[in-house]
Amino acid sequence: MFERFVEHRTEEALSDTPVVLIVGPRRAGKTTLVRKLGGAARPYITLDDRTVLEAAQSDPVGFIRGLDRAIVDEIQRAPDLLLAIKKSIDEDYRPGRFLLTGSANILTLPRVADSLAGRMETIQMLPLARAEIEGRTPTFLEQLFAGTLRRKQDAILGNDLVRIVLLGGFPEAIGRDSERRRQDWSRSYLRSILTRDLREIADVEKLTELPKFVRLLAEYSGQLINYSQLGAGIAVSHKTGQRYVGLLEQVFLIATLQPWFTNALKRIVKTPKLHFLDSGLLATVRGLSFARLDADRGAFGALLESFVFAEVLKLMTASDMRLTPYHFRDRDGREVDIVLERDDGTIAGIEVKASATVKASDFAGLRALAETCGDRFAFGVVLYDSADVVPFGERLAAAPLSSLWNGEMRTNKDVRSA
Repeated sequence: MFERFVEHRTEEALSDTPVVLIVGPRRAGKTTLVRKLGGAARPYITLDDRTVLEAAQSDPVGFIRGLDRAIVDEIQRAPDLLLAIKKSIDEDYRPGRFLLTGSANILTLPRVADSLAGRMETIQMLPLARAEIEGRTPTFLEQLFAGTLRRKQDAILGNDLVRIVLLGGFPEAIGRDSERRRQDWSRSYLRSILTRDLREIADVEKLTELPKFVRLLAEYSGQLINYSQLGAGIAVSHKTGQRYVGLLEQVFLIATLQPWFTNALKRIVKTPKLHFLDSGLLATVRGLSFARLDADRGAFGALLESFVFAEVLKLMTASDMRLTPYHFRDRDGREVDIVLERDDGTIAGIEVKASATVKASDFAGLRALAETCGDRFAFGVVLYDSADVVPFGERLAAAPLSSLWNGEMRTNKDVRSA
């Protein structure tokens, strides 16, 4: 079983918080984790069971009454249960009473978010990070902010890096033996998300157009969002296109990365960026295979950027630092793919390059960001396809892409299934 970054955080939260909710995409390993944490001591209830769901929806208060130290899986299927849980918690505020999972971000519903404020801790769990797959304790983010990135002796380069990016992080896809079988899994997964999960959280007009909309989004992954252009692609309004993007965010298929800006600098672009949260799914939607990328690496850059973005989000769940991700772009076209702001205001920047060489001009965005931040700027790195760490001036360096999973190997870990 893979050891997940969020396991320790979940155990900590259960020790002092009445309700803990683990949210993330379907099939990311949430159920495996909560059943491991619960053991025999916690009754396990899944709302994927039709009979159980009917009972929960017909009488939420009666369903929760008498439950204690319970696991409720896929809570988004019966959101009224959260109001019943609130009532139960108000009567008995002991920590660790409910461990929930959700495959849709139900906290976007105001009445749900307000009902459990101060009573529930939410932990995001994405598909497997590369460090989790390799059984490593990651140190990349700490090294980045300290400016101490180190050469990786066993750096993964070239075609091996392409294969890792195409693999993605879903445990079931990783467990399949061939690229074709992994793509079959990804297609089936996407069909389930678009035909079942979205119907459960919203009324979606033009449901049959959603696969086309997702393919359109895949072409824009790693780019600034243009809602009008996206909507026009399936003949819907700017507003509807924006709503569809929001719904796909709710089921953790994509994420929008907000721009970092300061009022002191007026020439900063304030448009969000779009990313898929799994590079394997993104590759499948775009029809990218190893053979296609081997023949033409032109499409690899956008795929790689979304892979790095998702890896950074996963590393954030393993770090004691409290970080918020952004992107940076000014009116002169200087940009930084990922900007991380620590809760004390310190800034680090990450630029992603698919090539094996880095030029001084590749640091233009990081230098602009550093100039804007002044003393708040900790370090900037260009991640590239090499094993070497190369300084490029004060607080700037090029470093291997596989630095993302730098860290000591854990011991006695069976990494065969999630």
